[in-house]
Amino acid sequence: MIKKILIGILILLAVGGIAGYIFFQNVEKDMASLETAEITAIDLSVVEDGVYEGAYKALPISVEVRVTVHEHRITEIELVKHTNGQGEAAETVTGSVMEAQSLQVDTVSGATYSSKVILLAIGDALQ
Repeated sequence: MIKKILIGILILLAVGGIAGYIFFQNVEKDMASLETAEITAIDLSVVEDGVYEGAYKALPISVEVRVTVHEHRITEIELVKHTNGQGEAAETVTGSVMEAQSLQVDTVSGATYSSKVILLAIGDALQ
């Protein structure tokens, strides 16, 4: 009986180890692709008034935004969802975007990946 329990535990540990390895490989791949992802410039002069939704995900970061545009200006950026790991400080990047009326702003130091995902989600909303 003890032998069956030990075998079961070993099988569970092996499956958990494999799943963990696969998860961390995906995280590493997403972070590498995020480093090379480009933030495209948005021409607000062609964006009509309205509320636009966008999203971007790079494990373990996931962002959904709602962007309001009035008279070709970004008047509000709402973070509908921000699964951020340790990048909560990145949420301040929305203020920089509104001030500059551009996605070409500096990322938040210490929250670079989350900042970039937020910028990519805003770009997704406005394209």
